[in-house]
Amino acid sequence: MVKKYKTVAKYAEAEISIKKSRFIATVKPVKTQEEAEEFLDELRKKYWNATHNCYAYQIGKKNEIQRFSDDGEPQGTAGKPMLDVLKGENLTDTIVVVTRYFGGTELGTGGLVRAYGRSTKEGVLAAGIIECILVRRYIVTIPYTLVGKVQYLLAENGYITEDEEYTEDVSLSVLVEEDNCEIFEDQIIQATSDEANIKKENTLYIRR
Repeated sequence: MVKKYKTVAKYAEAEISIKKSRFIATVKPVKTQEEAEEFLDELRKKYWNATHNCYAYQIGKKNEIQRFSDDGEPQGTAGKPMLDVLKGENLTDTIVVVTRYFGGTELGTGGLVRAYGRSTKEGVLAAGIIECILVRRYIVTIPYTLVGKVQYLLAENGYITEDEEYTEDVSLSVLVEEDNCEIFEDQIIQATSDEANIKKENTLYIRR
């Protein structure tokens, strides 16, 4: 399982104008190819009167799915440069659609490549980039006398305390990066003189 990956933070739009042609970049985080295609259909309807709706997307933690389209622009001048931006930023689970309204002046092959690449970069910048990290959830149960010591250990080492439950004992839900699991378990055992009950649970991705 991939331990870290990057994607965009949110839906966003950005627009640039080159020689009276409008280029509108729309960027969105997506989880599946179906979601990407549905989003593409939505934008085609929204910008039904546009000259072109070019797109690129990467999906899967290892970018297993990659698709792009020039949508009528000269081959290699739109979709590929857009995909290259996503690759360059190492973004997955991301779709970008660049809508063009032709302004009457031809941009040439090189001009189109630059225009679609720049539009995509502006869209990604507007959406923001986040890193998602694989963590393991632990439930650590300790007596009340050890709460302060364990809480200090967690804070000192940057572990995330997700929840705390106070009953006969204290149960802490803690998120730990997968690479640090063995270290975490050893630290808890040492800090509590092996009095803690450490329960390893599910993994999940958190945004950072």
